[in-house]
Amino acid sequence: MGDDRGMAFGWFQRQASRLLKQSVQGAPISSEETDARGILSMLEGLGLAMIETGQATNDVEETLRAVAKAYRLDDVRTVVLPTYVMLQSSTAGGEVRVESARPGGGRLDQTGAVETLVGRALRAEVSSQEAITEVARIRTASPRFGPRVSLLGHVILTVGFGMVINPTFGAIWVYAVLGFGVGLLVLLARKFTELASTVPVIAAFLVTLVTALLVHVVGDEPLRIIAPPLVSFLPGLTLTIAAIELTNNQVIAGASRLVYGGSQLLLLTFGVFAATTLVGGLPTASPQPLLGPWAGLLGVALVAVGFTLFMSAPRGALLWIFLSLAVTYGAQALGAVAIGAGLSGFVGAVVVAPFTRFASHFRTSPPASVMSLACLWLLVPGALGFIGLSGVAEGGVAGIQTLATAGISVLSIALGAIVGISLSRDAGRLARSARRGVFRR
Repeated sequence: MGDDRGMAFGWFQRQASRLLKQSVQGAPISSEETDARGILSMLEGLGLAMIETGQATNDVEETLRAVAKAYRLDDVRTVVLPTYVMLQSSTAGGEVRVESARPGGGRLDQTGAVETLVGRALRAEVSSQEAITEVARIRTASPRFGPRVSLLGHVILTVGFGMVINPTFGAIWVYAVLGFGVGLLVLLARKFTELASTVPVIAAFLVTLVTALLVHVVGDEPLRIIAPPLVSFLPGLTLTIAAIELTNNQVIAGASRLVYGGSQLLLLTFGVFAATTLVGGLPTASPQPLLGPWAGLLGVALVAVGFTLFMSAPRGALLWIFLSLAVTYGAQALGAVAIGAGLSGFVGAVVVAPFTRFASHFRTSPPASVMSLACLWLLVPGALGFIGLSGVAEGGVAGIQTLATAGISVLSIALGAIVGISLSRDAGRLARSARRGVFRR
């Protein structure tokens, strides 16, 4: 009886094997492919972290290829966009890795940690698994400072930004009050991410409304007061990176980032236009006399403190952020005297990369990207663009001229940054060649 059952079961098994598809067992994965997959996962994490900390896509691609070469994975194909990283390697099985970046990154402590980890990876000083673990920790790490300190940093940053672009005595307390209110909205947007897209409009609307009520007390040009409190929403850095990508033939990345930055400006402009319509137009006031040359340097110091607190800079970075901002501000001021205000950003941007890379060699300094990120924010093309768009929305011809000046400023800053990076890299190559020559002798 048992033999009959066994024969029947065998017959059914043979018939099922003829009718049903059989699973195909793949070949065992070799140790080389396993290692390659680990390296590819490391590259994926590093690329996402670099995108989230605001690096240009051409720099990310170049860095990923250099890291892959350091780990002897020479057949990696990379495609980097402002929100995506795509990788493929035949050695790793040929699969295409596609992963999207998370929004809301870019704190200075994360920026510094990512650059340090990338430097170790370029020297192959860390295993792929260790790098994967570390980059995951960096991307999910809590900020160094809590909400209260971050809010204080936003107030200080607003006052410092105002002292740089419009240093009048009567506007200082207005900058502080408006910076406090906008800082609360920024913290609210961090907690409730679904509201993040509407916060720029709400902030611009409320800032314009309060400015319209206080302009008679302050007695200054309204748009010059409106711009500094909205500093955390101004896409000056985004527009500058977009221009850098476009000049490096990263057409898709640069164009998409340019559209995103322009949409941010339009959202802010809509908020200003809505508030202006509600109050029947911004009241006019005579520009107030500017404070002395010391006001700009004081503003730079306040920007450094504000950045450190609001953007959660790593420990010991405050002094170096201030020095890099002061050098950039001084170069921009000299450029304004030599070639005019519209192109002064070129001179300021040229010194950013050489100085920050030089300063990063000191023991107590943060990574160069921490200082350069703050410097690019100080060059404020976004503020000029916002003021220009707001002037156009009000129907002013002067706004169109300011908007055109902002476009030239963005391009000049981008070209200056490219020139500065090239000079810094060439100087590094010459220094390494000189050291090798000395050692050979």
